[in-house]
Amino acid sequence: MATEPKEPRPRDDTPGLDHVYRNVAPYLTLGIQLAAAVVFFFLIGWWLDTRLDTSPTFKLIGLFLGFLGGMIKFFRSAAEMSKKDKSL
Repeated sequence: MATEPKEPRPRDDTPGLDHVYRNVAPYLTLGIQLAAAVVFFFLIGWWLDTRLDTSPTFKLIGLFLGFLGGMIKFFRSAAEMSKKDKSL
């Protein structure tokens, strides 16, 4: 028994879940970037503290630099995305 090929379904104009994910994904990466910057600089500080026996000096400096750098990147990226959204 041969089955007839199905006709493609008409495209629905309502946004699906994939459309929502595409729009939200850049904003989700902002939080990941912030967390990664803090963890990265903390680990550098931890490594320096173990090498120089200065605990917790470089850990605290690493946390501060990671948080500061991450927040700067966060706000710049958010402002850029906001401009892009307004232009659409």
